[in-house]
Amino acid sequence: METQLRIAVIGAGYWGPNLARNFSAGPDWRLVAICDLDRERAEGLAARVGGVDVETDVDALLARDDLDAVAIATPARTHHGLALKALAAGKHVMVEKPLADAGDRGRAMVAAAASRGLVLMADHTYCYTPAVLKIRELIEEGALGDVLFIDSTRINLGLIQPDVDVFWDLAPHDLSIIDFILPGGLRPKTVAAHGADPLGAGKSCVGYLVLPLQNGAMAHVHVNWLSPTKIRQMVIGGTKRTLVWDDLNPQQRISVYDRGVDLGLQAADGVERTAATVSYRLGDTWSPALPEREALGQLAAEFAESIRSRRAPRTDGAAGLRVLSVLEAATRSLAGDGAVVDVEDPADAQQLAGAR
Repeated sequence: METQLRIAVIGAGYWGPNLARNFSAGPDWRLVAICDLDRERAEGLAARVGGVDVETDVDALLARDDLDAVAIATPARTHHGLALKALAAGKHVMVEKPLADAGDRGRAMVAAAASRGLVLMADHTYCYTPAVLKIRELIEEGALGDVLFIDSTRINLGLIQPDVDVFWDLAPHDLSIIDFILPGGLRPKTVAAHGADPLGAGKSCVGYLVLPLQNGAMAHVHVNWLSPTKIRQMVIGGTKRTLVWDDLNPQQRISVYDRGVDLGLQAADGVERTAATVSYRLGDTWSPALPEREALGQLAAEFAESIRSRRAPRTDGAAGLRVLSVLEAATRSLAGDGAVVDVEDPADAQQLAGAR
């Protein structure tokens, strides 16, 4: 086996323990330290993952010579500063979603990694689940045909975040998945966002995003902190088949329906027009078998492989920027009472980060 890479986790709060557990258990990595401003919290996590070192000072952590990479699991507003420090110290970096709290900061992170030949990876965890990997495979092989629409719902009775609205909290999951499964990634030219704050929390607690996709297709994302029921579902309609992913149904997460609408064309006076009658397909439904493995374990393995192979990871900094560009456009749309706004194209950043 190749020599293990050495990593530290920065942030021992909500997500850090999940990262620490996977980096300490996988064959590719040796977890060497936990870093958190709260020493007691860091020590508690360090004890649970094998008694690794504890650091409370990021500069001291990054000065260590037994460290190849860091995984950042801190609030989004801190990602930019921490990532730039780590990259300047020659460390590869993984960053929890969203990549940053602003597009210009995310672009600075991507540029810094590219200029130093280091890996910057976005922790888009859902993209490494067996279900999403299968959805990407089915779309790539043409099993669904051309994508006509994507309808994604992520609602629950959730914690109202103190620093972000429901779009920045929940929608990065859905946007990163759509970016991952669509050939060429998520590149809408416009976005319209509608939000509501029925509790008077001072931020949107219920939200809807509308994103036009290529070839006249459309994506719709519904996020909600106020629903008494929890739903995690995505419907992807294609010209051949429709796929339904229900993440809360472990027995049948993916269902593929050979059903749809065919609009035939007929000639009239030499001009094509839509036929007056509609043809419906009512075929079989099937559910592909999915392996049971933890997404974070796959993500950790991808991070290691990208470093060893000197290539961009599947969810690289450019993928994080594409998600950020939609979130920023959604914020501008909300400020304009749901107006349709342009989405900044982060293509230049993708070229910096390397081919997907």
